[in-house]
Formats: sequence, structure tokens, C-alpha cells
Amino acid sequence: MRHSDGINNRTWFTAGIWVIATVAIGMVLHQGARILAPFAMAIFVWLVMEGFARAIRRPFPNLPGWLAYLFAVIIVVLSIVIFIGVIRGAVEEFVGRSSDYERHINDIIKQVYTQLNLLGPAAPVQPLAPGAAPSPVAVPDAMSAQPPTVAQLLSSNATSIAQIAGNVASSLVGDMALVFIYVAFLIASASAFSNQLDQIFKRQDDRARARLIGQEIRHTMEQYLWVQTALSIVSTLLTYGTLLIVGLDNALFWAFVIFVLNFIPTVGSIIATVLPSLFAVVQPLSAWPEWMPDDSLLCAAIVFLGVAVWQFLIGNFVAPRMQANSLNLSPLVVLLSLAVWGALWGPAGMFLSAPLTVMVMIVLAQVPGARWIAVLLSANGNPGEYAVKEEDHAEGAASG
Repeated sequence: MRHSDGINNRTWFTAGIWVIATVAIGMVLHQGARILAPFAMAIFVWLVMEGFARAIRRPFPNLPGWLAYLFAVIIVVLSIVIFIGVIRGAVEEFVGRSSDYERHINDIIKQVYTQLNLLGPAAPVQPLAPGAAPSPVAVPDAMSAQPPTVAQLLSSNATSIAQIAGNVASSLVGDMALVFIYVAFLIASASAFSNQLDQIFKRQDDRARARLIGQEIRHTMEQYLWVQTALSIVSTLLTYGTLLIVGLDNALFWAFVIFVLNFIPTVGSIIATVLPSLFAVVQPLSAWPEWMPDDSLLCAAIVFLGVAVWQFLIGNFVAPRMQANSLNLSPLVVLLSLAVWGALWGPAGMFLSAPLTVMVMIVLAQVPGARWIAVLLSANGNPGEYAVKEEDHAEGAASG
């Protein structure tokens, strides 16, 4: 009995330590989000550059490494510049046609008020007695029978909206600058990682095991990025063609938005379907092709179906086959990780939720007391455990 009591006490003690450690790590991640989230995004960008560099050298093995890396950096920078240019062009087009959008939104508001019988009749005018002064109550309020306009709805919140937009823009610019600074330092210090690893792990078998774990994390994250990028490109091209056919304004901008949102598991595809559909509601009827229906809701429904059909087909038939070897997470864990990382780091956490959770699973699988957590996170119950083989030991001895 005493032996079993000791085992139970140790079990509860270990569980308590894990709970406390999890809460403490969560608080550190949340409080340090302004620093840690851009650093995680920088690692993401750095891995993309590394993957591009290796892909460039594969057909050209004699190409110098620095030149391949330079090409990779140019590709990533050009992609970011193109994305910023598309957003800038979209904003300019939205601003240029803002009066048309405002006029159409006012018509929609009026229709909604009419359908819901919210347009109350004007107050009746009471006849005045001879010699009596007119009463302010007897004057009809002509505006009581008119629905509010967009300008009236935004007039009281114009300052706060502008302030929020300015804060978001400044925060985004600051985060991007911090990400690029981190990337520059990662590139500069990448060559020293191996020596630093040797100093941390003095034993050769520990170094070999650490290298195996690092290689697996890197391979898994890079494979996930390649697969997710390929899926997003296919989905974006098909959606862009569909939006061009139906005649949605700024189809290229919405295609780029869908491309970025597809990196967010589960929720991203839903948002990518809803946002263009909502914009289709406010697009003026004169901007649609002649064959489109003369009804904003029907136009929005067509846009919704046109985007949703590609998201559904790719998400349910193509993605599971391509992602079979890139992720080993159960669907429930993917959804929970999205919520947890989103609560800790906001949009950046949602964007990186899947690869971060895979990294945590791989690391926990190597810890005997935490392997059960990795098993629960995995989809097939086998998160992987890396023991040092004889050839790995020999390789570590040779490198040491």
C-alpha cells in the first residue's frame, strides 16, 4: 500500500508540475507576443528562403551556395513587394470608387429598412387654432421617415475608425521591420548554429540526437510550407479565374487575400469564402457583367458558391493526400492549436499554429515524461522517437 501511495503521489506531483509549467510558458508567450511572434514569423521567412536556396541548387549542384541564397532572398523580397503593390492598388481603387460603393450601400440600407418596416410615418400636422403660435411638436420631422446613410452612421465613429486604422497600419509596419531585422540576424548567424550545438551538448550521442530532432523539425516545417504553398497557389489561381468571370471588382486583391488566408487552418478557408461574398453585396449593380442577376444578394451568392466550391474540393480531396506526410496532427488538435496560438499571438499565431504545434509534438516525443502528450497530439499515435543509431554515432564522432 505504501509503495502504491508513493507512485500515486509521484504521478500527481508530475501532473502538477506539468500544469504549472504549461501555465507559466503560456503566460510568457502571451506577455512576450510583441517580440516572440515576429521572431517566429522571421524563422518562417528564413525557412522559406532556405528551402528556395536548396530548390535552386538541386538542378544546379555546382552553383555557389551564396548565389543560390541570394536568388532565394530576391524571390522572397519580390513576392513581398508584389503583395504590397497589389494591396496599394486595391486601396486606390476602393478609394476611387468609394462614392459608388457608398451610394449602393445607402440603397441597401433603405431596402432593408423598407422590408423591416422601420421607416415610421412622419408625425401628422395638427391644425392650428386662430391666432395660436405654432408648436414645435406640431412640425413634422421629415427625417423620421428616412433611413440613416453611411455618412451618418460613420460620422460619430469617423475619428475612432481612423485612429484604429492608423494604429493597425503602424503596428503592421513595425512588425514587418522587426521581422526583417530578425531574418537578417538569422542569416548572419546560421553558420554558427552547428558549433553552438556542439558546445551545448558535450556528449557525441546527445549531439547526434539533437541534430536528428532539429533535422526532423526543419524537414517537417519545410514540407508543410511547400505543400501549403502549392495548395494555396492552386486554390488562388482557380478562385482568381472564377472572380474574373463573375466580374468582382479587385479580383487580384481578393485572390491574394485568399492565398494568405489559406495558410490558416480550417478558419482561413471560411474567412476566404465570406470576405469576397460580403464585398459582392456592396458592389454596385452597374459594375457586374450583363449576364449577372440584377440583385446584390444573388450576385453575392454566386461569388460565395464560386469561391466555396474550390475551397471545398481542394480542402477535402486534394489537401488530405498532399498533407498526409507533411503533418501528423489530428483534426481536433489542429482546431485547438488554432484557438490556443491565436489567443497567444493573434493573427501571427493563427498563421503559424500548425507548424508550431508539430514542432512542440516532435520535441515532447523525445521527453519520456511528456511523450504521452505527443501521442495525443499526433494523428496516428506515433509522434516519432529518435534514438541514436551506430551510423549516427559514427557521424557525430567524425563531425566532433
